[in-house]
Amino acid sequence: MFVLREPLKLQSLYETLEKSLPESTKVYGAIYNIKNKNPFNLEVLVDAWPDYQTVITRPQKEEMKDDLDYYTNTYHIFTKAPEKLEEVLACPLVINWEQAFQIQGCQESVGEAIRKISASKSVQVDYKRTMLFMSVNEKKLKKSIDDKIDLMKLPKMSKEDEDRKKENFRTIFLDASYAGLVNEHWDFGKNERSLKYVERCLQNFPGFGVWGPEECPVSWVVMEQSCELRMGYTVPKYRGQGNMWQIAYHFISYLISKNMPFYLHVAEEKEEIQKLMRTVGCKESLCGWHQWICTPKKYC
Repeated sequence: MFVLREPLKLQSLYETLEKSLPESTKVYGAIYNIKNKNPFNLEVLVDAWPDYQTVITRPQKEEMKDDLDYYTNTYHIFTKAPEKLEEVLACPLVINWEQAFQIQGCQESVGEAIRKISASKSVQVDYKRTMLFMSVNEKKLKKSIDDKIDLMKLPKMSKEDEDRKKENFRTIFLDASYAGLVNEHWDFGKNERSLKYVERCLQNFPGFGVWGPEECPVSWVVMEQSCELRMGYTVPKYRGQGNMWQIAYHFISYLISKNMPFYLHVAEEKEEIQKLMRTVGCKESLCGWHQWICTPKKYC
């Protein structure tokens, strides 16, 4: 594996990965941000060029200073040759197995190689699978945002709902000052390392929230380093009132206007969120969303 740095090659890689969606979703989104200012200082590894089989995105070495920070120590993987992946991942120049880290991808087949290497290196693996929802791809259509929203079958908010929202609620961009609130209610967070990660996401990527009557956000969603919409939450008191629907409408409209890829994962038990995603034009991808948290036993 070697680092692919040249902008023209990264653009070419990005375009070819689009043909492998949804399985390539995680690296595709990460490379989008690498091409656009690269705020998380990520790099791209390929096993060959231009006829690559495996692509990995990871933080540059200077970013991975904390051996217990798997929020920062995150690898995104896509492969056309899962049978060869064990050899690739076992290389210490590709993955640092001496520290805690996570691997995210949209191919369940990646897990076999991860589990084999982890067992040989005394590394504990915690695996999670959820549902992956993708947007309808209108990237190539040079149409107005209203036309694009119509193509996604994104319904408009009713007049009654609009009037109610104008009275007590409004949609806002979230900045880093809300990192503590988001982290406190994030199922994958609630610790100091996750707080730093959430803050960094809000400093560099869009986050949308609904401002409630108490003059604070009551519902929100934040984009992260691979263009995934995450950390979604609604205060229990305000659930079932259309707040997440309102965020989805404005967030998706904004992302389409910027030609930014986006997607999200949803737990199987969260049926209301799944229904919302289908309502706003997103479709479930059968490949699923996969996460492997790897922790050396010395840190367990």
